[in-house]
Amino acid sequence: MHFDQLGRRELVTLLAGAVVAWSHGAPAQQTVKLHRIGILSPELPPPGFLEAFRQGLRELGYVEGQDIAFEVRSAEGYGQRLAALAHHLVELKVDVILAINTPSAQAAKKASATIPIVMTRIADPVKSGLVNNLSRPGGNITGLSFTVDELSGKRLALLKEVFPNVSRVAVLWYEPNPGTDIAVGAIKTASRELGLELVILPVHGPDDLIGAFQAATRGRAEALIVMDDVVATQHRVEILNLAATHSLPVVSQYKAFAEAGAL
Repeated sequence: MHFDQLGRRELVTLLAGAVVAWSHGAPAQQTVKLHRIGILSPELPPPGFLEAFRQGLRELGYVEGQDIAFEVRSAEGYGQRLAALAHHLVELKVDVILAINTPSAQAAKKASATIPIVMTRIADPVKSGLVNNLSRPGGNITGLSFTVDELSGKRLALLKEVFPNVSRVAVLWYEPNPGTDIAVGAIKTASRELGLELVILPVHGPDDLIGAFQAATRGRAEALIVMDDVVATQHRVEILNLAATHSLPVVSQYKAFAEAGAL
């Protein structure tokens, strides 16, 4: 298992290879069975993710409907649904589960100790209890992870470079995601080193966003960092509209936020 910091294209291609190797166990030309890939996510998968994933599989010679079929299950922003959705995928006897985000990977792991699980968008698989260690993960999980300690500090440092006079930064994060909790801890450490004050804005869903931005205004925040999460990405337009209303420049990790108008 190799954990690395990759772009979406490289990440999806690697996941495709892992899924194929795990689910088939034989070269493509020997495939006679339609294999099912379960996709578990706390929200709708990020923009372009499934399209890129399908393309990665096609490049490896696997065609949807001919060699593979997808079973996509989204919790639609309600993380408490992930456990039931994971168990449903197990009952369907999928050949492999692609778990998007830390809560999905944790739910999949609890649901099955035998079905191969490929995880992505994971903050720290060891701290999240998904694997024993990086060199010898054990169990039925593999995939990719972000180096959140380094990236969180770097993101804050870049914000300081763009806005040298900034002193208070709001941090918006989806609290039910334990992976994001780890990243927030890293950014708190970085803020002390940079001499920045943080206004922490945990939310449990889109209904909390208006109140969070009101809290940012009361805390006199001058910029906003949105911590990576599938739920946050899905509601990026609403977040950016509220940020514009409150005159807060936004920094996030993913291309989708920039394309929607973030810094």
